[in-house]
Amino acid sequence: MSEFIYTEDPNKRYHTWNYALRQQFGGKIFKVPLDGGFDCPNRDGTVAKGGCTFCSVSGSGDMIVAPQDPLPIQFQKEVHMMHKKWPNVDQYIVYFQNFTNTHAPVEVIRHRFEQVVNEKGVVGISIGTRPDCLPDEVVEYLAELNQRYYLWVELGLQTTYENTSSTINRAHDYQTYLDGVAKLRKHDIRVCTHLINGLPGENLDMMRENVRRTILDSDIQGIKLHLLHLMTNTRMLRDYHEGRLQLMTRTDYVNVICDQLEMIPPEIVIHRLTGDAPTDSLVGPMWSLKKWEVLNAIDDEMKRRESVQGIYNVRKTTEVFS
Repeated sequence: MSEFIYTEDPNKRYHTWNYALRQQFGGKIFKVPLDGGFDCPNRDGTVAKGGCTFCSVSGSGDMIVAPQDPLPIQFQKEVHMMHKKWPNVDQYIVYFQNFTNTHAPVEVIRHRFEQVVNEKGVVGISIGTRPDCLPDEVVEYLAELNQRYYLWVELGLQTTYENTSSTINRAHDYQTYLDGVAKLRKHDIRVCTHLINGLPGENLDMMRENVRRTILDSDIQGIKLHLLHLMTNTRMLRDYHEGRLQLMTRTDYVNVICDQLEMIPPEIVIHRLTGDAPTDSLVGPMWSLKKWEVLNAIDDEMKRRESVQGIYNVRKTTEVFS
């Protein structure tokens, strides 16, 4: 096996989010998920209605403890819960997670963010949003935050294929994503791109190609690879019942994740390789509820291959973004 420098754990052959944070801050960090009270342009009629077909009513915020509370109270409750397991952690990254957290006038965004970024122990902020919600004045505020805090902007892309994007009602195209990344990188803002494995109509080769295109076409510093969770009360449930969606097996998921890791340059931070879903609203795949078993299976497969992240780095042999 090639020596992998972005790890302190011999069982991890990829550049984990945990490793990146320990290198940055010298210890464990809590990422504190909050509901900022934002909507989504794909739900409120700005670009479309109904939202992405996979999205739940909470806009991917199903695991937030107290979404209805004022932001400082949300923050305190989340931290209190986390301290039950890790009582000595005292540094936090505020995570505006669900819906589209730059979909508002900049003065509204500033007001909501500033309510919590000055809480004791906050060292960073992570902002989940869409690439079509980055007007110049918002990017300028993000650039200001980037000077004050350890900042990540998480851009939902999900797929590079226009047909898939239309099927899931994404309501923006791939070029919009590329333009959004370029606007953020102009200010040296770290970008983490979200991709989903298992979307309707996409085979394993297309999932690999999603990662290859994203890495080659955009200057990103992090990536989140998600399994498609089929949830109750989503429009995608109809696709499943009508036979247009096949849920991934664990074997296929583990193998395609390892293939994707092998393509990703080793310096890119892997923020996530699976996701969390509430048991009471998950239709499938049910094996995904055993998160640590999935992660351990990925570790085992990388070890079996005698492989590491970036062993087939797609940027090494291909001319990339300018």
